Amino acid sequence: MKSHVSYVKVRYAETDQMGVVHHGNYAQYFEIARLDWLSALGISYKSMEENGVMLPVYELNTKFLKPAVFDDELKIEVRLKELPSVKITFEYLVFNQCGDLITKAYTTLVFMDSKTKKPIRCPEYILEKLK
Repeated sequence: MKSHVSYVKVRYAETDQMGVVHHGNYAQYFEIARLDWLSALGISYKSMEENGVMLPVYELNTKFLKPAVFDDELKIEVRLKELPSVKITFEYLVFNQCGDLITKAYTTLVFMDSKTKKPIRCPEYILEKLK
């Protein structure tokens, strides 16, 4: 499936008392990678929302293999797990600057009508870009 690579530099404020990236920050890293993935396909998330489509996170699963620390340059590979329907699932592999795989994750998001707050099928224009 379609994949994309994003890079994130770990900021000091993202680390905890132990000097490692606090686990809660990974959701933001995954969002950065997801939005970059959409942008690389020519899809604007802002435009999608302006057209009444939202993508709330339904599920987030993260496995931490090694810690990331302040000033690390993280490489985030994001790929689509399968063609979306009502849900869209992304897989993430996070590497540090040494090339070590430090985190594996996936998120599932649901296409939702912003007015009714009900699930909808993936918009056709997105499916077209994925084919």
